[in-house]
Parts: sequence; C-alpha cells; structure tokens
Amino acid sequence: MSWLQFRLDTGADLAPACEDWLLEQGAVAVTLQDNADQPLFDKDLEKAPLWRETGVTGLFPANTDIATLEAALPPQLKAGSRVHADILEDKDWEREWMQHYQPQQYSPDLWVVPSWLSPPDPDAVNILLDPGLAFGTGTHPTTSLCLRHLQKLQPAGKHLIDYGCGSGLLAIAGLLLGARQAWGIDTDPQAVQASHDNARRNDITEQQFQVGLPGMALPQAELVVANILAGPLQQLAPVIGELPLPGGELLLSGILEEQVDDLVASYQPWLALTIAEQQEGWVVLYGRKP
Repeated sequence: MSWLQFRLDTGADLAPACEDWLLEQGAVAVTLQDNADQPLFDKDLEKAPLWRETGVTGLFPANTDIATLEAALPPQLKAGSRVHADILEDKDWEREWMQHYQPQQYSPDLWVVPSWLSPPDPDAVNILLDPGLAFGTGTHPTTSLCLRHLQKLQPAGKHLIDYGCGSGLLAIAGLLLGARQAWGIDTDPQAVQASHDNARRNDITEQQFQVGLPGMALPQAELVVANILAGPLQQLAPVIGELPLPGGELLLSGILEEQVDDLVASYQPWLALTIAEQQEGWVVLYGRKP
C-alpha cells in the first residue's frame, strides 16, 4: 500500500498547530523533524522543545485528495508554512532500518552487534542489541564516547548505575566487561522494557541488572554513567551527584562543547568534572568523587 505524505515546513511557534490540524484531517501518523540540523538546548524538563525550522509531516492513504487538503489549510498556517506533498511507496520499514544497522567496533575487543546478526569477532566482548523504541544503538557520538570511556575505567568487580539507560547499552556493556551488578533508570517505560529485553539477549539476569522508573531505590556505586542531555543533567545534579561512592567515578555525556561550563558548575558541590574526550562537537565529562 502507498501513502501520501503531506508536509508543512514551518517554525517552532506554528508546529504544534500544524500537528493538530493534520490529525484533525485524518492523518494516520504525524512526525516532526529538524529542518536545519539544529541541536536542542533543553533547559526545562517539563517542556518539549522544538526546532526553529520544523518539518511536520502527516501520513494519509494514497487516495487522499491533495487539493482538498490544501484548500482546508487555515490561512494562518498557510501563510507561515511551505507545503509539500508526495507519494511514499510502501516498504517493510522495520527491515529497511535493520539493513542499515551494522556491527560497530569501539575497541579491539568491544563490539555492539545487532541481535539479528552474527558477531564479526566471536572472541571479543559482543553486546547484542535491539534498541526497540529506546534511544541507544551505540552509533551516536555521545554513546560511543561513553562506551569507550566505560571500558577504560575497568568496570570489573564494580557496581554500576546507568541513569537514563535507554536501551540498556551502557549498563549491559559494563556487566559484560565484568561489573558485579548494575542498575538502570529511565523516565520512559519503553526504555525500561528495551533494557530488560536486551539484558536477556546477553544472558544477564534481572538480579544482575535491575531497571526501573525514577523513584526506584538506588544504592551508591563505584561507577555512575548518565548519557542524557545537558538540561536534564543540570536539573538532576543533586540526584546524580550523590550516586557515586567516595572515590567513585562519574561519566556524563549528551553535552555540547558550549554547555560544558554550566555542567561543571552544576556538579561542583559533589565533584570536579573535566573533559575526557570530544567528538563531533560533543563531549564526555569525567570526575572522581573525593
């Protein structure tokens, strides 16, 4: 079955109204995307920020009349948007995505391998992963920075907390590298489920890796990682800053270079943070609690 894509290129102020209008017209799905490669500086956890230039796309059955949709577009939205319409040929989108997700190597003996593929190096540490609906495939610079530094910190024998665990990738990596026990926290129930599923794929028990929503009791640990974004990391500083044991280590990622000073200041009451590495404008911060 083919589909009609009806897209409105607009600004952040009109994007919510465009989304509502497309749903009112019968769109079976609506997606919003960045039209200008603009990072989001999310200062407030309670707000969902939008890109300055946003593409809002509604998906309709292919026999939907384009002229009728254009005629129904309210004047305010028409004046503030550019309209595009095209036919989207049907595909098996899950298989299409799977074709482009390949094993990734992060060190000579550390790989992230899609769960439906065979490890290129069976003797290496192979993290079998299916992200599902959660963030964290290992391909984004923030995640790869964390993975590399997690291995450098030699997690063997340590307790590990992954705050904002997403797919569970970092906690599972730590366990496969020898961590004694891990805890994962995420605000998204889909991420909690994805972490459980990926743990099972890697023969990790629920006792080894406990995952839950915020509010789950957490111990202090020798190693704490948080790969989120700068805004939430700042707001969560009083929570995350308390999690490392004295002498424990903290890795923070999801931070742009220009956000470093604010993050360092936010965590100063608990420990001093420094830049461990940079990649494509992103940094990972490292600190050891006194």
